[in-house]
Amino acid sequence: MEAIWTSAVAVVGTLLGSVITHVLQRRVSERGESFARSEALRRERMATYSAFAEAMEDYRHGQADRWYSGREAPGTEAYVAARDEAHRRRTAARQALYRVRLLTDDAEVNAAAERAYASTWEISTARDQSARDALDARARRAIEEFVSRAAPLVR
Repeated sequence: MEAIWTSAVAVVGTLLGSVITHVLQRRVSERGESFARSEALRRERMATYSAFAEAMEDYRHGQADRWYSGREAPGTEAYVAARDEAHRRRTAARQALYRVRLLTDDAEVNAAAERAYASTWEISTARDQSARDALDARARRAIEEFVSRAAPLVR
């Protein structure tokens, strides 16, 4: 009879050990998967936020070229080329803005991205040099604000 109890305890102990091992391994696996997902999202956000800031700076420079061309030689081929390039850069910036929206649900980051885009668009509407300079500075600050708000999401 003692042999049966010994065998029963051994079987129960083995089964209990297997169940506990399974539960622990499952938790470790879930933690590993969760970490991998969060790290992949962090990397994707880093790439997207950096690309957005880069696209906005390119767009800002394109808007400056467009504005100066419009003042120096309105209606010329140089102006048309600068305008078309500014439009191309605006499209690239808008695409980058869409990627930012897709990757974050943080309302402040999305709002900062929208402000950066809108501020940069306004540069070409300036009536004179001082207004252009003020709008350009505002766009630069808006881009920097976006970077500051997005940074905690990738650290």
